[in-house]
Amino acid sequence: MEGLKESAQVVQDLIIELGYSNKVIELSDSARTAKEAADALNCEVAQIAKSIIFKIESSNSPVLVVASGINRVNERQIEKLLNDQLGKADADFVREQTGFVIGGVAPIGHKNELITFIDEDLLQYGEVWAAAGHPKAIFQLTPNELIEMTKGKVVCIK
Repeated sequence: MEGLKESAQVVQDLIIELGYSNKVIELSDSARTAKEAADALNCEVAQIAKSIIFKIESSNSPVLVVASGINRVNERQIEKLLNDQLGKADADFVREQTGFVIGGVAPIGHKNELITFIDEDLLQYGEVWAAAGHPKAIFQLTPNELIEMTKGKVVCIK
């Protein structure tokens, strides 16, 4: 059996280091979008915990919003929580801050420290799926594990 791609292995190693037994798997098809991931996993799109990176305008700092796959992030809501303006994070910024490419950003294992917000809608599911460092790599976890691993703050993102 072939090993995980390097970026996915980094996430798997971190999961183990954090004391969890969740397994990173690689899909044969892309899981770059929540819809693609849900189709491949035969689960609801809402169970996909998508990682979206924003940039705080004043400090150029990254912010991670882990959103339910069916939800769109209301940037004004996040700006209120931060009391700051958000800007768009381009592909270079995302890779620079997280070490991952867009479509494969895991909720953990980033190069730099991120402020993390977790969509409260994810808490209604027994299990959710998150990207694991590569567009084809994902792992399953409970919403509580997501909160523990990321030390994220649960908020309304809509």
